[in-house]
Amino acid sequence: MPLRRRTGWMAAAAVALLLAVLLSLAVGSRAIPPDQVLDALLHGGTSQNAEVVRSLRVPRTVIGIMVGAALAVAGVVMQGVTRNPIAEPGILGVSQGASLGVVCAIAYAGVGTLSGYVWFAFAGAGAAAVAVYAIAARGRGGASPVKLALAGAAMNAFLTSIVSGVLTTDAQTLETYRFWQVGSLSGRDTHIISMIWPFLVAGLLLVLAMARGLDALALGEDVAKGLGQNVALLRLLGALGATVLTGAAVAAAGPIAFVGLAVPHLARALVGTAHRWVLPMAALLGPVMILVSDVVGRIVFPPSEVPVAVMTALIGVPFLVALVRRRAVVAA
Repeated sequence: MPLRRRTGWMAAAAVALLLAVLLSLAVGSRAIPPDQVLDALLHGGTSQNAEVVRSLRVPRTVIGIMVGAALAVAGVVMQGVTRNPIAEPGILGVSQGASLGVVCAIAYAGVGTLSGYVWFAFAGAGAAAVAVYAIAARGRGGASPVKLALAGAAMNAFLTSIVSGVLTTDAQTLETYRFWQVGSLSGRDTHIISMIWPFLVAGLLLVLAMARGLDALALGEDVAKGLGQNVALLRLLGALGATVLTGAAVAAAGPIAFVGLAVPHLARALVGTAHRWVLPMAALLGPVMILVSDVVGRIVFPPSEVPVAVMTALIGVPFLVALVRRRAVVAA
């Protein structure tokens, strides 16, 4: 693919992200003109609109950018590591592990705030991913793509059963948990941003450093070994990076499906299969999908809001179906 075309698509994605950010700051139950949004950001002010922008919509938008980038990049990595075009960030049991962490925090630790859930969600996500990798790594062949997928599916089923068991026997925990489990950007504040950004940065740096290795892995294990790549280490680092990114996203906003599945395919359709282009393109398109879905969810049934996790599926499914119908899905 010509460099000019790739650069053009990257620039278009950056512009789309800027427009999505402006929409997220301006549109909602209270519509705020763009000039007032910019004035609130640049010059402060004490008007009600300025307070809404700075205290409510800026944190919500920043978290949307962080979550969208994390889930989309994690999806690229998971599809590359497992060589499975339908892989997504939850394949290692990360999302269900985070859910179990939150359930335990509510039921047994008495935690009742979103900021309090973050560390429990992150711990649960990390423990689930470590368990899946340890199970897949045992036996002949090590942690192969098939063994990772099977171990992840088994772990997801196991953790789901535990979460369901706790929730069905504790009505109070269920009532509290369901507000986190639905997957939303509403009610998040700057404290959560300060808690997850170091993990997001660390995860992004790790996977960006793996771009060349992911390209080699896409050619097959034997070719990757012939090119001097340590396949086992690549898979381990890829799983670690995807776990950190997914854990941060799920801890901040709850489980949000489909972004990590659809965005990598859209990124490859635009810039080709080279991961040095796919990863940054996914990091731009993921936040666009999250923010646009969140904005639509705010206005589709006023004055109520539809959670972003619901809207990502409703908006994203037609795009992925159209992509599949127009051309073959490109595996990592």
